[in-house]
Amino acid sequence: MSQQPVALLTRKETFSACHRLHSKHLSDEENAEIYGKCNNPNGHGHNYTADIKLAMDAVIFKQLDHKNLDKDVDYFKNLPSTTENLTIFIWDNIRDKLKYAELLYEVKVYETDKNSVTYRGPYPYNNSQYLQNKRSAKTSCTNISSDSD
Repeated sequence: MSQQPVALLTRKETFSACHRLHSKHLSDEENAEIYGKCNNPNGHGHNYTADIKLAMDAVIFKQLDHKNLDKDVDYFKNLPSTTENLTIFIWDNIRDKLKYAELLYEVKVYETDKNSVTYRGPYPYNNSQYLQNKRSAKTSCTNISSDSD
């Protein structure tokens, strides 16, 4: 039995938003030490670039573009708005809008020209027992973002 070739389609879009790297679970001093200049109380902005194909308008442009992620997006009310967490947010919401969600291979978000995050879901790709599972809101990324140039 011959295997069918696989081609991955990519679509690249750009959106702008501001955020502050800050965890409510840490003191102000700990946040400043961990996140440095990215912990500025007034936040800072990025022109994010995302590689995704479907449901971009509903997920990215209506929910994220030109928003303050920490104040305007409920997902980030109690979760640091790292690019890792932003990428997971986009993945989860895109999957919810796709007719064939299991076909979503990855979401890649460029925070700057030099820094990007790629997320391929919480399960091994092509493992059918995981394809039916949805991510829990409690299983989010809390890694420290490389939010500098």
